[in-house]
Amino acid sequence: MATGKRIRHRAARMGVLLRVERELWRAGFVRIAGVDEVGVGPLAGPVVAAAVILPADARLREVDDSKKLTGHLREEVAQAIHACALGIGFGIVQVEEIDRLNIYRAALEAMRRAVTALPTLPDHVVVDARLIPGIDIPQMPLIKGDSRCYSVAAASIVAKVRRDHIMREIALTHPQYGFNDHMGYATPQHLDAIRQYGPSPVHRRSFAPVRDLRLPGL
Repeated sequence: MATGKRIRHRAARMGVLLRVERELWRAGFVRIAGVDEVGVGPLAGPVVAAAVILPADARLREVDDSKKLTGHLREEVAQAIHACALGIGFGIVQVEEIDRLNIYRAALEAMRRAVTALPTLPDHVVVDARLIPGIDIPQMPLIKGDSRCYSVAAASIVAKVRRDHIMREIALTHPQYGFNDHMGYATPQHLDAIRQYGPSPVHRRSFAPVRDLRLPGL
């Protein structure tokens, strides 16, 4: 795509993503937090959520659903979000809690922790598809929020980058599983590694692909 056309496309896309924030700003809300999580599907590692409050004049044109960005671009955009955000909070739920709570409740808990970790609590929260229990703040559950709301898209990016960094750190102590390549998802490479080496301490033993391998110790 030619540079000029690409710039116009990104500007138009940003206008679409900002519709939710503009409606809430007109309604009198000032600090709007977008919230999203990453890591529900993997067989290993934590679930990570982020809450992001952006200023009304934020114009980061590359912000979009994290799944639409390359890994390199996600890293760049995450840095830009950190540089301009009014507040960013992270919530992390580790494997032991995931196995105890179940992944759905663990994801909600990660999002609750992300909101409460913000340096200043928001006036309104926009959440990707769900309502977060345990916070006394107005909320809007938005289906496919990471592709429809600017703040949620920003949260999806910084959450993905944060979790990828965690998985790369885990890979240093468990290199045999290839976490650098698949980030804990159930690729054939990953399943073969579990069969060969057994599950590591960071594998989710409540997840069927790990549990049903019927390995020693499970």
